[in-house]
Amino acid sequence: MQEENKTAANGCGKIRTGAQNGAALLALMEKTGYSMVQQNGQRKFGGPPPGWEGPPPPRGCEVFVGKIPRDMYEDELVPVFERAGKIYELRLMMEFSGKFIGVCVSLDNCRLFIGAIPKDKKKEEILNEMKKVTEGVVDVIVYPNATDKTKNRGFAFVEYESHRAAAMARRRLIPGTFQPWGHTIQVDWADPEKVVDEETMQRVKVLYVRNLMMSTTEDKIKAEFNKFKPGVVERVKKLRDYAFVHFFHREDAVAAMSVMNGKCIDGASIEVTLAKPVNKESSWKQHFNGQISPSSENLLGFPSKEDGTQKSLGKPASLSVRLNGQHSPGSPEVERSTYPFFPGIKLTPISMYSLKLNHFSSAVMHLDYFCHKNSWAPPEYCLYSTTSQDGKILLVYRVLISSISDDSQSYFMPEKLCTTVEDAKELAAQFTLLHL
Repeated sequence: MQEENKTAANGCGKIRTGAQNGAALLALMEKTGYSMVQQNGQRKFGGPPPGWEGPPPPRGCEVFVGKIPRDMYEDELVPVFERAGKIYELRLMMEFSGKFIGVCVSLDNCRLFIGAIPKDKKKEEILNEMKKVTEGVVDVIVYPNATDKTKNRGFAFVEYESHRAAAMARRRLIPGTFQPWGHTIQVDWADPEKVVDEETMQRVKVLYVRNLMMSTTEDKIKAEFNKFKPGVVERVKKLRDYAFVHFFHREDAVAAMSVMNGKCIDGASIEVTLAKPVNKESSWKQHFNGQISPSSENLLGFPSKEDGTQKSLGKPASLSVRLNGQHSPGSPEVERSTYPFFPGIKLTPISMYSLKLNHFSSAVMHLDYFCHKNSWAPPEYCLYSTTSQDGKILLVYRVLISSISDDSQSYFMPEKLCTTVEDAKELAAQFTLLHL
């Protein structure tokens, strides 16, 4: 009876009681034949619908809809969404009352980012450790340290057989509840690998080469890839321990990938894949929330429109738009509006490291957050200056990144100078993030 006394305003501004809500939902179930159950803080409508035969729809068939008013229910939502096609399943949670809804493809993510892993652990050790405490582990991806190939980079990506398995594992691996090798690990959703359509990939004639030695030169890489067929390589662009090898013809790029993948160059076993093209709205622009200007892209060594390629990094999600943790789907840009401060609003002290990176709009803040999440020392900026021919003071920062766990240090400095301290620091942070 208490439920009957509750009221709610529907999307048309009318008030209806809890009993009316219940009656509307029952009428919807009777009309459609769908079932409705409530579990894990959400209400599920359908899944599968009546008369459904065969497996559930494949990955990519689900969309996320955000900012639904709290007073809207399935009886109003289902007719709206049915205009697009037959609904297999609708899962409803109430949030963000009073705003326009947002719709994007739902991320069926099956990969977790695991940070703060001891750098002496091998892939097999990490794989076995993850299998001990989580179910559905398919693979572990571990990247060698750029300067010492016998060590890992302090993080790994764990691939699971399904999104549900990954979600359950993420809950199980919350820091403090599981400490492999006596270490408190960091757990987050990995940034889903960018999907490029097959037609576009069929035109790619650039290879992405990973796991190179820091000392290996572009000339050495070009010579090695020209060995199987002289003169096929147009040019090579090397950045830290990876490179892009550009070919004159696609067929030569594909052949070279098959021949060179797994080969040793200067003692390092390299990995070779087709580079993934960059669209006009580069993921790196989203990565820095639109803060990179067109001129900065070229300064930082971003692939040009002629190149049309960049590597798929598989960065921790919170770095890319982690800088994408279990980020709110479809929110690549920071909401930078201001809101009125009313008397009586309660303010709670928080650490900036408890926020998601989509709350930050500068690369300087991204870099500070990234270092903290990887248990590194805060980035150190050292300012240098010179004078241009017309007498202007030009500035550049050199950034020092130090690992607390093994005392290793890396320096990063862009090849361009700026006229203001703020621009110089932002450019140095962007350059550092790009090369980490």
